[in-house]
Amino acid sequence: MNKPDRIESAAANDATQDAMLAIGHAARTAAREIALAPAEQKSRALIEAAKALRAASPAICEANTLDIAAARSAGRPESFIDRLMLDAKRIEAIANGIEEIAALADPVGTVLAEWTRPNGLRFERVRVPLGVIGIIYESRPNVTADAGALCLKAGNAAILRGGSESHHSSTAIHAALVAGLRKAELPETAIQLVATTDRAAVGHMLTGLDGNIDVIVPRGGKSLVERVQKEARVPVFAHLEGICHTYVDRGADMAIALPIVLNAKMRRTGVCGATECLLVDRNAPEDNLTPLVKALLDAGCEVRGDAAAVNCDPRVKMAAASDWGKEFLDAIIAVKTVDGVDEAIAHIARYGSNHTDAIITECGGTAERFLARVDSAIVLVNASTQFADGGEFGFGGEIGIATGKMHARGPVGVEQLTTFKYVVRGTGQTRPG
Repeated sequence: MNKPDRIESAAANDATQDAMLAIGHAARTAAREIALAPAEQKSRALIEAAKALRAASPAICEANTLDIAAARSAGRPESFIDRLMLDAKRIEAIANGIEEIAALADPVGTVLAEWTRPNGLRFERVRVPLGVIGIIYESRPNVTADAGALCLKAGNAAILRGGSESHHSSTAIHAALVAGLRKAELPETAIQLVATTDRAAVGHMLTGLDGNIDVIVPRGGKSLVERVQKEARVPVFAHLEGICHTYVDRGADMAIALPIVLNAKMRRTGVCGATECLLVDRNAPEDNLTPLVKALLDAGCEVRGDAAAVNCDPRVKMAAASDWGKEFLDAIIAVKTVDGVDEAIAHIARYGSNHTDAIITECGGTAERFLARVDSAIVLVNASTQFADGGEFGFGGEIGIATGKMHARGPVGVEQLTTFKYVVRGTGQTRPG
């Protein structure tokens, strides 16, 4: 790079930094107002945003075609295109999701616990907003609506930085959120979308924007989440990968197991709750492995299995060592036979990502053993791993699935976007020396 280019690059970075710092300061100012906004006012903003979203559906679809065309030109896989794509049906689902969030109970001000000490002091633990939340995401434009709405409901300001792949779609959706804020007479800077696609903007967010970001939530691929976890100077709610397992026990009812396994893998292969590895108990009284493998293959799923799986069907490919613990995000699954629930638990402990894992069994004792010993954010019995979604939990949506153990774990909904403070009421008490 020659000297004029270096000067130009430095100037561009300075401009990005100045713009990001301005966004951070505006978000902090808005957060103070949003934290005190009545529940009815926040709900009104969301209801109006949903209306604006429906009205703008044709324009949003038109913006999305630009993103889709660019993604196809870049040779993106179909699983990526599916995550990016919007149509009238998906936009209606986004609007419905915003309305569901609006209808949730307002968490702010909830008294979580209260007690009185012998000296007469009355203590309350009260739920309060986190403050300013930065959300960094990639190809899913619906995250713009989900994240903005959830942050607002929980009394927070949001700074949204979507990927360049979904920039046109996210911009169109963000306009509807701003319209809702305007209608409800709330600060429009309560939900800000970073306008630049300059990657330097992410770096500035990770530094905290002069202390104005309280939490970062990354939503995207492994490389993005790794970067955020490595470089962030503020707390992070995140999961690195969704390496989800479904274990079919010897006590499984195959009439239940077959549709669950197919749904867990094939409903949407590109979501973080998709099962990536099927574990099958080799000690079942009948052959459970063959019908499961055949059903997956017939549904268009590539199966990479151990020797037992390969022997089931000539279409099965021998699994490589790297296939255990791999997030395929595609119509590909790893299949392994195990010697009962304890070996399944050990496999999940070694190769899983503490995201979502399921057991299919009619044996209550085996189910409880699995639930107690699998250390994942979400564990299920006789249900698809694709229920790893805040909407399915009744949260009205989620920003992401957190697999850490500090503060938030599992779907990050409105309650997880709050913290608490202690309110202490006295009548003149002083502490004795």
